[in-house]
Parts: sequence; structure tokens; C-alpha cells
Amino acid sequence: MVTGNSRILFSHSYFLRLDPKQWKTAQPYPPLATLYAASLMREDGYETAFFDTMFSTAAEEIIAPIETHKPEYFVLYDDGFNYLTKMCLTNMREAAFSMMKFAKQRNCIVIVSSSDSTDRYEEYLNEGADYVLLGEAEMTLKELIESLDKNEQDQSHILGLALKKDNVISKTPRRNVLKFLDGLPLPAWDLIDIEPYRKMWMKSSGYFSLNMATTRGCPFKCNWCAKPIYGNRYNSRSPENVVAELKLLKEKFNFDHIWFCDDIFGLKPNWVNEFADLVERENLKFRFKIQSRADLLLQENYVAALHKAGCENIWMGAESGSQKILDAMDKGTTVEQIRAATKLIKQHGMKPSFFIQFGYLGETKEDIQKTIDLINELLPHSIGISVSYPLPGTVFYDKVKADLKDKTNWTDSNEMALMFTNTYQPAFYKQLYSYVHASYCEHLALHAMNSSWNLSAKTNQQKIKNVLRVAYYKTRFFLAKQKLNKLEKLAT
Repeated sequence: MVTGNSRILFSHSYFLRLDPKQWKTAQPYPPLATLYAASLMREDGYETAFFDTMFSTAAEEIIAPIETHKPEYFVLYDDGFNYLTKMCLTNMREAAFSMMKFAKQRNCIVIVSSSDSTDRYEEYLNEGADYVLLGEAEMTLKELIESLDKNEQDQSHILGLALKKDNVISKTPRRNVLKFLDGLPLPAWDLIDIEPYRKMWMKSSGYFSLNMATTRGCPFKCNWCAKPIYGNRYNSRSPENVVAELKLLKEKFNFDHIWFCDDIFGLKPNWVNEFADLVERENLKFRFKIQSRADLLLQENYVAALHKAGCENIWMGAESGSQKILDAMDKGTTVEQIRAATKLIKQHGMKPSFFIQFGYLGETKEDIQKTIDLINELLPHSIGISVSYPLPGTVFYDKVKADLKDKTNWTDSNEMALMFTNTYQPAFYKQLYSYVHASYCEHLALHAMNSSWNLSAKTNQQKIKNVLRVAYYKTRFFLAKQKLNKLEKLAT
């Protein structure tokens, strides 16, 4: 039912240029959650516009669309599906504060939804937000704007809301999560200018990838994992609903590849099998990557069904090669499961990739070496290395919060700063990133050289290139190791 005709301008606070590592990687994804919220409000009859900050250079760029659209409501709605926004980087927080102020100066009611504002709602309200939407926000946004349009003076009946009234900050009880995800309209893909995304992807990678979410939440209890938006639950769209969106996106944008950005893809029993059958029936041709767990990947037929559907790359939360550290994290997986899952993925012709985390409490030099050895033994397709990063709402945060001083967030995703006291000083873990990558690349080069040496199809020129690659990475590894050894000897 159409209920309103007020003007709403949506935006988000992730600026690719403010994250140098991601700008260099040049693989941007549209703000999916923002497009979901815009679609819902437009379906409800509101005049909806969207300004995408992904390729903007400064927060000031929001001024022109505000003055053009003259919205009653400025909604800063970050993408809760993307791990980069879950990191709550200070560069993006400062940009959000600036955008809020520009909107307030132009008489907008400012509404904010993000992982960072859910954790720090008081700070956002004190910086000028009128309302902060806590957790999963679509229904809260809908009820809030309907209430404001009716000129209601009291919004305390709306669940999942933080507000400031008479200089007093309060929040209402948490809203129950959405269970029937098929009931939401598909994201407002027509509001996005897709060409800058396509152009950057094609230049950096030679193909064009888009993002989709098939689920919300994660039921597992890794004690360092923050889940401020979708929580410790797991609700899924139907395979039919997902395939309908894939068909729409294929027709509209002709993508080559999809990142299914779920925390855990295909956990619901038989979901992946049904999805694979539908993809085959609809003759959809595309490649995709997912995120999963070692134990889930070993369930019967799961990996085979992923391969059938077109999966190319599986990012596994390996985290550590030390069982002691995995147990301390409440990860619920074993090193042997990581080994078995990696081999199974390779057997089906897909690429296993690892998320790795160093610096967890109690991690020793021996634990670090076990992780490096596991990487070099299994040789995943790619590795993503981070250091333990405490975020509010986690057991891990509660364990280290007494150590956290003025600095509680990174400025950008490559900062890699350890913000609490641990076995080694922060500079050691920063250098460890370079050391592990150098070691991994050396082992990949050695494997490529040894594998190709006896193949007659390889020319002498190709073999020489492989030898030179090994020499290059051995040198890089040697230099990185020297720096790491110096830092190890310094006092914590």
C-alpha cells in the first residue's frame, strides 16, 4: 500500500578513495543494503533518490544532491553485508559525520544505519544524527518515517531505534529480525550507476563482478566476530528468489561473476542442491565466490553442488594452523578439517582461499609458525591476512577492552595495527603480514617451477621465468625475515 510521498535521499559512508588498499585492489561492490532500503521505501510510495559515495573524493560531494533533491530525510545507510563496513574504519566515520552535518545545515532530518553507528549510537547522535537505526534496519526505517510524516511527537514505540530528545539519549528495545526474506523487494539496482564499477573491474581484473546476499546472519559463535546488524541468526532467501535476481542482473548488467557476500553460504539443508538445479535449469552461465567454514564444506555433496552451480572460489575462515588458537577463538573447527576441505575443493576443480588471523590472545611464536606451515603445505589460491581486531559486542572485545586506549578502530583496512597488549609489539604483527605473504609466494613459485620442470609443453623461456620468480620471492622472503627477526627481539 502506498503510504507516503516525502522525499528521501539515500547515501552511504564508504569512500573507496579513503581506503588506499581497496582503491589499489580496484574491485568495488555496490552498497547492497542501501539499495535494499531504498527499494523498500520506494515501494512504500516515497520519492527516493540515491547518491553513491563509492568513487567520491570528499564528503562535500553530498551537498549538490541534497540541494538538487531537497529531501525531507537524509538517510545514511551503510552496507551491512560488506566486511569492509563492518570494520568501522575511522576514515569512513569522519566522512559520515561530515555528511550528516551538511544535511542538517540544509534542514534534513538525518537518519543513520551502520555497524559503526549501532555500536556507537551516542557518538553519532551527538555529532548531529536525529535517529540511529540499531541492527537490521529496513522495518525500523519504514516505521520511523511513517511516524514522522504523521507528525507524531513520540517515537519510543518504534523498536530498534536510538534518539536524542531534550538533550537526553535513549534507545528502544531491539527489533526482532526479519525471517521471510523473500518478502522484501529486490534491491533498487536501477538507482546505481554501474558503469564506474564495471570499468574499474575490467581494468583491474578483466571481468565484471557484482554482489548478492542470499542470507542474513551467522549462527556460529566465533568470539571475535562482530554481528551488529544481522546478528547470531540465520535466515535464507529461497533458491527461486535468488535465481530471479540473478536473471534480472544478468539481463540488466550482463555480469561475469558474483560474490555471494553471505557470512555463510548455503547452510540450510539441501539449499545448495536446489540452487544448483535451478541455475542449470535456467541455463545461467556465471562464476561465483562464497564464504564458508571447513566443517560445512565436508558435509555430504556440498562441495559437489557448489561446483555444479558454477562456484569458482571458496573463502574459508581458516584463521589459524594452531588448534589451540582455534579453540580459544571458539571457532568450532579443526586443523584437520581445514586440510580435508582444502583438498576436497581442489579435487572438484575449484579454488580454496583462506582468511588468516594473527595476534589472537595467547598466540605464541610456535602458533604463528603452525599457521605459516599450514598455508605453505596446502597452498590455497589466495590468502587474506589480518590481525585480531576487537569490535564491540564480542567476547574478544570484552577480554581486551581494558587495554584499548584512545585508538579503538583502524583508519583504513590496511592499517593492520594491533590495539592491545600481546606477545609481540604492534610493529611485529605489521611486518608479519609481509613475511607470511613473501613465504607463501615463494612456496607458490617453487610449486609452479617443480610442477612444470618435467613438462615438455613448457618452453625453456617459461622455465627460466619460473626460476627467476623463485629467486625473486626468495630474496623478498629473506629481507622480510630479517626485519621480522629484529622486531621479535625488541621488548613487547
